[in-house]
Amino acid sequence: MRSRYDNPDLTPPWKRSQPAPEVAAEPDLVVEEVTTGFCGAVIRCEKTAQGPTVTLEDRFGKHRVFPMEPRGFLLEGRVVTLVRPRATAPSAPRHTASGSLAVPGARARVARAGRIYVEGRHDAELVERVWGDDLRIEGVVVEYLEGVDDLPAIVREFAPGPDARLGVLVDHLVPGSKESRIAAEVTGDHVLVVGHPYIDIWEAVKPSSVGIAAWPGVPRGQDWKTGVCRALGWPENTGAAWQAILSSVHSYKDLRPELLGRVEELIDFVTVGVS
Repeated sequence: MRSRYDNPDLTPPWKRSQPAPEVAAEPDLVVEEVTTGFCGAVIRCEKTAQGPTVTLEDRFGKHRVFPMEPRGFLLEGRVVTLVRPRATAPSAPRHTASGSLAVPGARARVARAGRIYVEGRHDAELVERVWGDDLRIEGVVVEYLEGVDDLPAIVREFAPGPDARLGVLVDHLVPGSKESRIAAEVTGDHVLVVGHPYIDIWEAVKPSSVGIAAWPGVPRGQDWKTGVCRALGWPENTGAAWQAILSSVHSYKDLRPELLGRVEELIDFVTVGVS
C-alpha cells in the first residue's frame, strides 16, 4: 500500500503552485506583464518561430511585444496564462456588394436567354465586381462589345424577344455625342439602351475611393486613359492602372449614382416578367 510519504513532492499543498487559468488574448484586454510590470491593452497576437507573442499598448501609446508564457501576466491582480483567441468562422455577409440582401447557399441560376451588353472589358469587370452575386442568382450573363459602333447590327443579330430581352450599357451617353446617335438607332419593346455620362467607365468610380481629389480633364484628341495616367503621375500602363482602380471598389458605395441606377435598370429589364 502506498503512503503519503511515497510522494517525492513534500511541499505542503497550500504552498504548491496552482495552474494559472488560461485567458484568451482578445483585443483591448488589459493585462500586466509579470517580470517588467508593463501594463497595456492587447493589440494583436502573432505566431513566431520562437512561439506565440502578444503585443501590448500602454496608455501613452507605447507598444511592447512579449512571449505568451505560462503564468506570464496579471489580469486584475490575478496570475493568468494568455493564449491565442480561437479563430472564428467568418459570418456570411448580410448584403451583396450591390447592397442587395444576400442569399447564403443560393445556387447560380441557369443562364437566361436575355443578356446585358456593355462596351468593354473594364465595364464588364466592374459590373461583375459589384453585381456579380445578383447576376448569378438571376441567371443574367454580361458580355462586352469592344465599342458600340456596330450596335444596331449587333442588336438585329441578337433578335431580342419576350423571353430574350437585351439590355445595353453605353459609355458617354449624353445629348449630341456619337454614342447618343448610335443608341437612337436601336428601338424595340424588348431592348433597352441606357448609359452614363462619363467618357470611360473609370470615371464612374468615385475619386475618393481611388484616393484622388478628382478625375482629371484630358484634352481632345488624346487617349483618355493614357491622359489620366499622365495627369495623375501614374505609370502609363492602363491595364495596371485599371487593376488598381478596380481593387479600390468594394461595393456600390464606391460607384457614382449615375452608373448605379443604370445597371439596376438593366437588370430589372432583362429579368422582370421573364421566366
